[in-house]
Amino acid sequence: MASDMKTLDTVTSLGVLDGLTGYHLRRASGVFYTDFSNFVGDMGIRQVLFAILAIVEANPGINQGNVGRALGIKRANMVSRVNELIDAGLIERLASVDDRRAFELTLTPQGRRFFEECLVRIRQHEERLLCDLNPAERAMLCDLLVRIAIKES
Repeated sequence: MASDMKTLDTVTSLGVLDGLTGYHLRRASGVFYTDFSNFVGDMGIRQVLFAILAIVEANPGINQGNVGRALGIKRANMVSRVNELIDAGLIERLASVDDRRAFELTLTPQGRRFFEECLVRIRQHEERLLCDLNPAERAMLCDLLVRIAIKES
């Protein structure tokens, strides 16, 4: 691999880190997080909140618990994240017709507009970071990351 890190006028070997996938995933994740924040941070949205909006947008009326399970968010954390989105006027939570103990989520009209604006910016952010990868490489990268992520299930 030999991905030496340049610092000032010297080259610093990464040593064993160079062959550790987790190290490179963490570094790449940090780059994506920072760039995401640069593109949408002024909108007051974080990755986890956008992920919730995306699941709700794709599944109108989805049960709040199913959103949390799809994203790997614990129930207690899910409630507070949903409350943030409700307080911002982006989603609404209604008691389920089938199960009064469960809540269904839908985007508000404001939430739909907000989601679309975020998506435009996020696509620009991803294009910027992935411009050196062709479509097949991008698809393979996503596939490989999904294969790692499902190990958690």
